[in-house]
Amino acid sequence: MTRTLFLLISAGLILSACSQKAADNDDAPDMIMAAPHSYSAEEKATIQATFPAPYNTADLAAGEIQFNKCRACHSVGPDKMNLVGPHLYGVFGRKSGTEPGYTFSEAMTAHNVTWDFDTLDAYLAAPQAVVKGTKMSYQGIPKETDRHNLIAWLKMETTPYAPSAGAADSASSAP
Repeated sequence: MTRTLFLLISAGLILSACSQKAADNDDAPDMIMAAPHSYSAEEKATIQATFPAPYNTADLAAGEIQFNKCRACHSVGPDKMNLVGPHLYGVFGRKSGTEPGYTFSEAMTAHNVTWDFDTLDAYLAAPQAVVKGTKMSYQGIPKETDRHNLIAWLKMETTPYAPSAGAADSASSAP
């Protein structure tokens, strides 16, 4: 009985702490998170058609399954949460080893590439061979089709949403 009461009180304290607000910090800027966007199948197809070959015909669902290998260390959402590895939101166009808030290895900082389809493909094939001294212990994805699927999915999931001009026009005229 005593143990049950202890567990109930402990759970209540833990849950109540979750709803407490952090102390006001007038010096800190308010942080605005990008709203997640769920693409329709048509939007995905339109966007993917702009990718270079062979990524423009990659299987996005298979790419998401490939990302399960990465999920323990990397996040992809607009909240930009670093885990063991850096978050990947906005990785396309980012210079290697430069994301603020994550401590990269000297090797990754010195790698000096801008992440795109080709540089990610080479790196994900054999991370330790491409960047000797990288902190990423994953051995890589040897199968080219699996890498292409993953990279196409990453491009779709980690590129900040930009509505088409038509969608932006109708949104601005909405009441």
